[in-house]
Amino acid sequence: MPKAQAGSQVEVHYTGSLNDGTVFDSSKDRDPLSFTVGTGAVIPGFEKAIVGMDEGETKTVTFSPEEGYGDHMEHLVIEVNKTELPPEIAVGSVLQAEIQGQQMFFNVMQIEEEKVTLDGNHPLAGKDLTFEITLVKSA
Repeated sequence: MPKAQAGSQVEVHYTGSLNDGTVFDSSKDRDPLSFTVGTGAVIPGFEKAIVGMDEGETKTVTFSPEEGYGDHMEHLVIEVNKTELPPEIAVGSVLQAEIQGQQMFFNVMQIEEEKVTLDGNHPLAGKDLTFEITLVKSA
């Protein structure tokens, strides 16, 4: 059984959680995640954790935001006039916008009388992430 390395096509099961134990994602009830190691298809810390694993091996890793979704950037939290947005928005909605020619997604964080607070950061930005990873297959 080959160890996972750069260029390996792998299949993994995983459960991702935060420091407080909250699970934010898991593949346990679906097909394993499949990707090629070294292509940047997954966040850096996750990819690095796979390298050197044997098929059937399970490990738990924790990494910082730099190896995950990056630091939370305050300049991506913006306020807009409520009249500029669709009337059906709600807290937790995700809006897509084009800014300087780039597609961005914003989470609706707060709705007030006249303004809405939007956050363009990934919801896991700025957080340490823990993954329990099982290498199902490596080729």
